[in-house]
This record gives sequence, C-alpha cells and structure tokens, in this order.
Amino acid sequence: MIPFRFTRHNRTPRTILILLGVYVALVALQVVLDAAWWLVGLLALTTLPALWDIARDTRAGISVDHDEVRWFSGNREGHVDLADIDYARFDTRWDFSVRISLVLKSGKRIRLPDESTAPSKDLEGVFQQAALRVERHHFSIL
Repeated sequence: MIPFRFTRHNRTPRTILILLGVYVALVALQVVLDAAWWLVGLLALTTLPALWDIARDTRAGISVDHDEVRWFSGNREGHVDLADIDYARFDTRWDFSVRISLVLKSGKRIRLPDESTAPSKDLEGVFQQAALRVERHHFSIL
C-alpha cells in the first residue's frame, strides 16, 4: 500500500468561518459591551497568523514511500530515510491530540509537525506496512 501521501490546506471553509466568528465576537465586544478599543485590537492581533495562513493558502503534509518519510509545513520541510528510523512513537496527550515522533537508531528523536501529520490511525498503519515498529504512549506527563 506504500506510497502514502497526505496534504492539508489551511484555506478551508471551517477555518474561514471560525475566523469570521472571532471577528464578529470582537465587533460585538466593541459595540455591545463598549470594550476598550485597544483591548479589542490586542485580541484581534492573535488572529493575524491564521489570517496570514488563509491569505497565503499554506499547505502541510507528509509522504511515506519505500525509502523515506518526508514532511512539510509552510516553508519548513524535512525528511529521513526509513533505514535510519528505529521506531515511530505516538504520544496521546491529555487533550487527546496525538504527537508523533520518529526515533532514529542513533537515539535522536524527530518530532513531526502536528499540522503535517495525517490522522494517527492512518499513519500508524502506513508505518507498520513500512516495517517500522510503532509504540503508543497514552497520557504520559513527560
């Protein structure tokens, strides 16, 4: 089943609706509750990274083939040969998100960017097909 490719675009209707909802709430704060303009402005500043991602339509993704694992997120990218990977570690966090790390035979750990990873069940199957050992760790504090 290998090769595997997964790509995510940041310009989605869901992201745009969330951003519009935040701006409506900020305007409501200003108009209805008469909030200070500088406070509304500070809150609006937190939306600029998401607005920038939508404007540029940045992408993130991962691909696995017979030789290597490649990932990208915006301008960042990386790759590692399958032969260099000891195992893939899937850490389930307290918020139920899954962080994925590739542990190399040298002991070095490479954490894959969250936005570039496919759903963990899909990626776990792909790694197993690529003959990689997969370790799952649930709700660890460290």
